Amino acid sequence: MLDRREFLKAGTAASVIAAMPGKVFADPAFAPRPGAWRTFEITTRIELSGTEGSGRAWVPLPGFSASDWNRSETSTVTTNAASARVMHGAPDDADMLLVEWKAGRGAPAVEIISHVATRDRAMDLSRPGSPTPLMSAERARYLAGSRFVPVDGIVEETSNRIVGRITNEVEKARLLYEWVVANTYRNPATRGCGSGDVAAMLRSGDLGGKCADLNALYVGLARAAGLPARDIYGLRVAPSNFGYKSLGANNEIVTKAQHCRAEVYLSDFGWVPVDPADVRKMMLEEVKSGLGADDPKVVAARETLFGAWEGNWIAYNDARDVTLPNSSGPALAFLMYPQAEVASVRLDCLEPDAFKYSIRSREITI
Repeated sequence: MLDRREFLKAGTAASVIAAMPGKVFADPAFAPRPGAWRTFEITTRIELSGTEGSGRAWVPLPGFSASDWNRSETSTVTTNAASARVMHGAPDDADMLLVEWKAGRGAPAVEIISHVATRDRAMDLSRPGSPTPLMSAERARYLAGSRFVPVDGIVEETSNRIVGRITNEVEKARLLYEWVVANTYRNPATRGCGSGDVAAMLRSGDLGGKCADLNALYVGLARAAGLPARDIYGLRVAPSNFGYKSLGANNEIVTKAQHCRAEVYLSDFGWVPVDPADVRKMMLEEVKSGLGADDPKVVAARETLFGAWEGNWIAYNDARDVTLPNSSGPALAFLMYPQAEVASVRLDCLEPDAFKYSIRSREITI
């Protein structure tokens, strides 16, 4: 069980911040603002090593579209496969390339080159606007629970304790964000980006993990509080322009640069970007000795990442519980890494000896 004192401490601090008018950036050195679009070329290459038999691969494509910050453009494919076609994984329509090889056609390989345009985001939460309301089906989808992120039981109980009697949407969203930052930690031993099993985290009381855990926790708590929310799964593609080494891809090899972010829908503002997981990441990784909560860089990141993102990251999809087409294997909690099967056996996407793939990114001018 979680210590009640932790709730009170986090809740008090968040209440003070939530009461502040508008968006206050603690440090102008980390202040993303919407500006020029940047286009990136993402090259993903997969080789199913050690086999010339039949196999399949599912490669996430950057199909997520948001007119103000992420535009998916073209993708081209080169492969020796028998077939390669764009598919959508049920139930949430994650765009992916399904590649299928037949036995005896040489070592399976495929290369996908995708172009994506992105830019910084920042919202002024002191100035309500007139966003497009969510359709009823969208609202239901982004309030619903999933296999690893339920919105009842311990998730609902935790959310209720955090928000209490607060009804203002911005204040609720901020309270939940501050609580996640204050009560979680980044665990470097977590494989990949984590499993996103929010209920298990809360039941154990061990709130450690990586982005797919910590941001999923925020999404679950927000949904349980009646705020539509979603994880968006993607990839860091460039260094941070604000000097945060831990919050960017620091060379063109981005094979292990997967990162999920989160959004919460607020009636007066639309989809608002948040990323509590990146606050914990930079606290652990920005310098070798780590940074404390009162370090100016941490304060800046904590303030900025409620309502803003830097556009050095591209989005794949916002799907959970993804069923891979033509696979008899289990559904995935999310689709952010390439997946493959040989002779109907699912390979470990985090094990390079069994499943060789590389991802490169470069900024281009079109």
